[in-house]
Amino acid sequence: MKKLLLSSILIFLLTSTHAQTFLGKAEAIRIAGDSSRKIEMADNEIKTAEAKFKQTDAVFLPQLSLDYSGMITNNPLNAFGFKLQQRSISQNDFAPDLLNYPKATGNFSTQAMLMQPIYNADMLAMRNAARKQVAIADYQQQRTRDYIKFSAETEYNQLQLSHQMVAVTREALTTLQAIYKWTKDRYDQGYVQKSDLLNVDVNVKSIETQLAAANAAVQEHSDNVSLLMGRPIGNIYIVDSLQKEEEAANYNVLPQDRSDFKAMETAIAAYDDMMKSTKRSLIPKINGFASYQLNDSKALGFSNGAYLAGAQMTWNIFKGNEVHNKLATQQSEQKQISLQLKEHQEQDTKALAKANNQLKETSYQLAQYNAAVEQAKESLLILENRYKQGLVSTTDMLQAQTQLSQQTLYYQQAVMMHNSTLAYIRFLTAH
Repeated sequence: MKKLLLSSILIFLLTSTHAQTFLGKAEAIRIAGDSSRKIEMADNEIKTAEAKFKQTDAVFLPQLSLDYSGMITNNPLNAFGFKLQQRSISQNDFAPDLLNYPKATGNFSTQAMLMQPIYNADMLAMRNAARKQVAIADYQQQRTRDYIKFSAETEYNQLQLSHQMVAVTREALTTLQAIYKWTKDRYDQGYVQKSDLLNVDVNVKSIETQLAAANAAVQEHSDNVSLLMGRPIGNIYIVDSLQKEEEAANYNVLPQDRSDFKAMETAIAAYDDMMKSTKRSLIPKINGFASYQLNDSKALGFSNGAYLAGAQMTWNIFKGNEVHNKLATQQSEQKQISLQLKEHQEQDTKALAKANNQLKETSYQLAQYNAAVEQAKESLLILENRYKQGLVSTTDMLQAQTQLSQQTLYYQQAVMMHNSTLAYIRFLTAH
């Protein structure tokens, strides 16, 4: 008995070294839905898409650049041109010797250039496509949040089951320790054989091993919940008791406006805009431009200014079948997304039907296991009384205790499966 006491103390110390905190299911789901790393990543995807959309403001906004350059040459044409730009031509500069063999002539130029888009039909279509990318990122973030909440709920259910396993195993250990004590007393009195005592001792050690594994499972699932909530690992969470959840509604129809479906539909629409942009690349583009230039023969000189302004129409009539082949590629990619959307909807429709069937099955299992637990309790109680009277063997007692533990765990597993199936159905039917 001293060995059993020491083993129990050791198990308690091993399983109570971490901080224990109560955590309700609703709170765990809420925190995970707000603080998960994946949610942060999805938020960042939205910001990235918004930044890319803002880049398309260049379709309307002007571009202004400033350039400063210094050059020197004795090339006749350029040397004369520099002097013209500097407005420094004199009568002597027309002498043939000076025209043909100019001295080294320098020019320092400061130029401000303005480009103003006027009409670019292809870029307008690309802007619409970029706007849809923002909507896609938003839908994806919503679906990511749904998935994180589902994962947190499922992991929480596993944590609840692990705590139940610890409770059931501890109860079984307490019962076996009592059986061991009573058997040890009977053995010391010479009423039972040593093999019976050893048989009980083996079962006690087996239950102690199971208890250690159950506590390890509690730690593992607590860490998983912490990671989903974006918290450091190491805490052990005390949770709500594992109870069968009632069905709040009849989830039989897959919503067509689910966020991931909407993301794919928006991606298909975005391809329409990209194909419009590709086709419109053959339409003439009209842009305005203006520049103001200062020329001086001295560095950091800013005299003798002149301006230039105008409009330019550019028309790419033929681009070597680039437009045709690009359209074919975009059409194939759009069709691929359409096929993926249909396949995704078909698979999830099948998954929803399977989950609903599984829900019915777990409801039946719960009723069966509940009845089995009650019967196992009554059987163990009867055998305990008969065992103390020496009317049944130790093996019969151990089998009865094992049967009660197994049926209790089967019932708790069925409750966890029922609740997790409900969570999965809610995930499949979330809008």
